[in-house]
Amino acid sequence: MFMFSNDLGVDLGTANVLIYADGKGLVVREPSVVAVDKNTGKILQVGAAARNMLGRTPGNVVAMHPLKDGIISDHEMTVRMLQSMFKSATKASVFTPKPRVVISVPSGVTEVEERSVINAAIEAGARRVFLIEEPLAAALGAGLDIKGAKGHMVVDIGGGTTDIAVLSMNGVAVSSSLKLAGDAMDEMIARYVRRQHGIAIGKVTAESVKIQIGRVYARPDELTMNVKGRDIKTGMPRVVTLMSSEIYEVLRRPAKQIADEVLAVLEQTSPELVSDISENGITLTGGGSQLWGMAELLMERTGIPCTVADDPDACTAYGCGKSLAWINHMQEGPINIARKRMMKSL
Repeated sequence: MFMFSNDLGVDLGTANVLIYADGKGLVVREPSVVAVDKNTGKILQVGAAARNMLGRTPGNVVAMHPLKDGIISDHEMTVRMLQSMFKSATKASVFTPKPRVVISVPSGVTEVEERSVINAAIEAGARRVFLIEEPLAAALGAGLDIKGAKGHMVVDIGGGTTDIAVLSMNGVAVSSSLKLAGDAMDEMIARYVRRQHGIAIGKVTAESVKIQIGRVYARPDELTMNVKGRDIKTGMPRVVTLMSSEIYEVLRRPAKQIADEVLAVLEQTSPELVSDISENGITLTGGGSQLWGMAELLMERTGIPCTVADDPDACTAYGCGKSLAWINHMQEGPINIARKRMMKSL
């Protein structure tokens, strides 16, 4: 056994990567964006600096998200992004071994997608890789006591996926993963502004509209926001004023789909666990859970009290960090969640 631990818990998200170092806490909290020089293949920036380049780069530079819908879409860029982040998370030296890494994956992943995550982490410098389901990690990070037989429900709304799970006895009883979350909402806002106001806005602007005036539940006061974009007809810059009521109309549909999925998961859950959940309430985690009215909407649809966890963005990373305590008992390699679920239902 090595003298000191160098283990990492990684929340490999579509929008952000958070890394928890054993004994140190959260050491990396960066957008999952990479900026590359196309001519030389050289990585120019990773994280926040690369995110600022989105939509602003010259022809030879491309800023991109190497993950889409919670899974890796560009393997090489993911490896290089992780390499850079692992370096800043662990101070490498001759005496420190390569880190063992616990990485969260959406609950709907396939074995191929799992292997892709494992290979990327190993190529980026991990010694051994262990996978944990995102909602399980989020529940641990939110401080839920999932050791006992009592049921808890977590709704983790991230950038690429929304993971919904019922947990008890340190495991997932019922779960579902929707490829509908923060990124899809940003795209809907950008499409609406283009169609309704005739101006094109970028992803970063759409996201700030969602954060500042977005809502998914009726609210009496009206908020407004001035947004700059490119006029589609003239190609000139133009400013429009957006109202929170129109953004509510855009976001209402995806929020309703998330609520419908929560109800579908509750329908598949045993009556005993459902009665536990109605007592314990539903816990919301992930960046998307901070959208105004999300907890109220779910409470209205399910009749169960809903609370947003403290620091919802970081719950999954904290959960991965907590799971490092029993890393010696975890199963290495793919855990193929989808296959296990099929076996259960047979």
